[in-house]
Amino acid sequence: MAKSHTQNPLHTTPIPAGDGAEREALLDEYVLSHSDAEPEYLYRLWRATNIHILHGRMVSGRLQGRLLKMMVQMIRPRNIIEVGTFSGYSALCMAEGLEAGGHIYTFEINDEQEPFTRPWIENSPWADRITFIIGDAATGAAQLGKKFDMAFLDGDKRTYTETYEALLPLMNPGAFILADNTLWDGHVTDPDYDRDRQTIGIRRFNDHIAADKRVSRVIIPLRDGLTVIRIND
Repeated sequence: MAKSHTQNPLHTTPIPAGDGAEREALLDEYVLSHSDAEPEYLYRLWRATNIHILHGRMVSGRLQGRLLKMMVQMIRPRNIIEVGTFSGYSALCMAEGLEAGGHIYTFEINDEQEPFTRPWIENSPWADRITFIIGDAATGAAQLGKKFDMAFLDGDKRTYTETYEALLPLMNPGAFILADNTLWDGHVTDPDYDRDRQTIGIRRFNDHIAADKRVSRVIIPLRDGLTVIRIND
């Protein structure tokens, strides 16, 4: 979930004033025009999310969605766990990339999100690949009795570290965890956000991962920062 010109799949983002901003907007449009389009169902969900949901801009955009699908196709996971369903866009993108028999278990802690999200998941072409759960993944994931090959962490930034530690024992050796928003709109290096609890949570998580000898990691500066973490064999 992040903020970017590349959230607009119709390439209609107004170009702000200023040479630097104009170049950035044009580059964003270039990237999108040379990347895969999203299915029409996902575009309608993206649009509905931005129209009907508070903080709709938090939804994964087309570019990140295409990356998530491709990551699933590369990793070829049997089971995926997602923390933070929101409107279901990212879960559906990952489900789109699953092979036969693959499944996603997606947790959303905010029960007020369910009336919007559940119909979009259950009416989608990939409904049989997704189990949508209202609850806390940090406590609920272990109760599934599953081992996972991939995780997408996009929940409460204040508790990223605790959620990561809760998921780690459930991951297979060589599995991948993708953690979203790890640059947090640049706030991770901005002293003006030293007292912001979400920024503190992200910084703590980033430092924790950087020092964790159980994994390898790299931060990709896509959108709001995406950390790719591989569990050591």
